[in-house]
Amino acid sequence: MSRIEQRLTTLREQGRKALIPYITAGDPDTDETLHIMHSLVQAGADLIELGVPFSDPMADGPVIQRACERALAKGCTSRDVLEVVRRFRETDGETPVVLMGYLNPVEAMGYETFAGRAAEAGVDGVLMVDLPPEEAGDVVPWFQSQGLDLIFLISPTTSDERIRRMGEYSSGYLYYVSLKGVTGSASIDARAVEDGVARIRDLTELPVAVGFGIRDAETAAAIGRVSDAIIVGSIIVDCIGRHPEGGESLHQALKTLVKPLKDSLDTP
Repeated sequence: MSRIEQRLTTLREQGRKALIPYITAGDPDTDETLHIMHSLVQAGADLIELGVPFSDPMADGPVIQRACERALAKGCTSRDVLEVVRRFRETDGETPVVLMGYLNPVEAMGYETFAGRAAEAGVDGVLMVDLPPEEAGDVVPWFQSQGLDLIFLISPTTSDERIRRMGEYSSGYLYYVSLKGVTGSASIDARAVEDGVARIRDLTELPVAVGFGIRDAETAAAIGRVSDAIIVGSIIVDCIGRHPEGGESLHQALKTLVKPLKDSLDTP
């Protein structure tokens, strides 16, 4: 059982939902990324999605695009991201870490090499936004052989057939995109999300995490009631962008932002 599966199973048995914050590795720099990861755990993060900076993050809105630009300008590479995870594992062996990014950096390193290095660093799962399930059959074994969960994105327009295929290839959880658009969109329809999650549950037994558009504790609570986990990215990345100096002011701001989100999920 992977760290992701273990964490989600434990939370489910406790009647609780997971909070999964997203940050972009290397923003404002790799040392701060490590400290941010620990601060997020202290504030209540159950898993962490760590974005691998990429020059053309097509699924992301302007907030995360700018974070990628800042990280790339600092020279952050895929190898640097793995090194951050390795350092994180020196003091945290329990919190699952999922790398979220795009195919190009993985293909540049080679799937087998990337999977091996990710597992060695302590990564638990990988989500590649632009890896379609139709082309994943040859990729899945590399990740499975290293004990890595491969996670797929499901949108409101994904067909039942594709969801079934993603369920066959995935492990850990499935990421349901709550709306049609990019990260950071301001509106979310909880009733529509509930219907979408119910459809996914009819097609696969994997846990469902919901992201895109969750910006406050009220929305987090509403989406948490109908899913297994919520993923919050843009408001956290925006907070980091407003504290380019890093340091204690950033970490206090993150805890102030994240703790109410976690509390809302733990409130019956």
